[in-house]
Amino acid sequence: MKYIHDLPYDAGIDSAGLMKADGCAFRLNSRNRVNILALGDVGTTMLIGLRLLGSDVISELGIMDIRSENLERLEMEINQIGYPFGQKELPSVFITDEEKLFDCDVLIFCASKGVPPVSDNTGIDVRMVQLEANREIIRHYAGLAAKAEYKGMIAVVSDPVDNLAAALLDASGLEPWQIQGYGLGVMNMRALYYSERLEEYRESLSLYAEEGRAFGPHGQDLVIANSIVHYDDAASRLLTEYTVQANLRVRELGFKPYIAPALSSAAISILLSLRGEWHYGSVYLGCRDKGAFLGIRNRFTEKGIEYEDAALPDPLYERILSAYRNLCRIR
Repeated sequence: MKYIHDLPYDAGIDSAGLMKADGCAFRLNSRNRVNILALGDVGTTMLIGLRLLGSDVISELGIMDIRSENLERLEMEINQIGYPFGQKELPSVFITDEEKLFDCDVLIFCASKGVPPVSDNTGIDVRMVQLEANREIIRHYAGLAAKAEYKGMIAVVSDPVDNLAAALLDASGLEPWQIQGYGLGVMNMRALYYSERLEEYRESLSLYAEEGRAFGPHGQDLVIANSIVHYDDAASRLLTEYTVQANLRVRELGFKPYIAPALSSAAISILLSLRGEWHYGSVYLGCRDKGAFLGIRNRFTEKGIEYEDAALPDPLYERILSAYRNLCRIR
């Protein structure tokens, strides 16, 4: 059997140059200043989740968007969400600008361009359509992060998160442990959803809730394992197929599938990160110029990022290795 730490070596990357985490870029399990860039459907839904659920690890939420009227609306409405008699203090929301964007402990990148309309439901991977446009946007803000000598964390929520996280690393000069992509959380929940509903391989799929795992990118190379203890390749590949296609099922109904990603991948996973708890996110594996951000189960510690490095059955490891190699190529 092999382990996640074997991936760079098997992908031809010299293990001597592997980058390692050196500390935590935010205030672990303490209240952080969080800024959000871009408040579209995903950013707005995430903002609501962070305000309602994050008072223990968030002190304030700065918001920035190209639409000033949207910012004014959100500053009013989100600050009007709360408990009637002050039973619980929620993080305040304020408007910020590009000059003060990096005056925070955590910056959440939600900017996106070129999302195909709901009517365009041709079966393409919508996430990869956004790559080139969103890569240019993130490179702009990577330059600003470098200029500001930013020491905090950047959470990448825009699609495709793994590739954009790599683009941010390349253009910003930040350390890889300052960056994490947040797209895998919803894929885990979609896999759980279908594992409870598919009749085929019922016995194997029933293991997912306790033993199942999600690996890889938030897209076509996703790897779902029904179990890392009792791995069933056929059942896992079927569950992966349903999970990858889940967003298309929502689009077929005439809606953009943003609610579950905004909450499961972004709000909940980011809050778990700030609390030092296990969550799904994309972690960098490799050298500075060779490697990729790969979605895996991980948590932040005072010493850096710790990821689950369990022994993996050969068929499962080969699937993950293939996904990792592809991510290394598209950087």
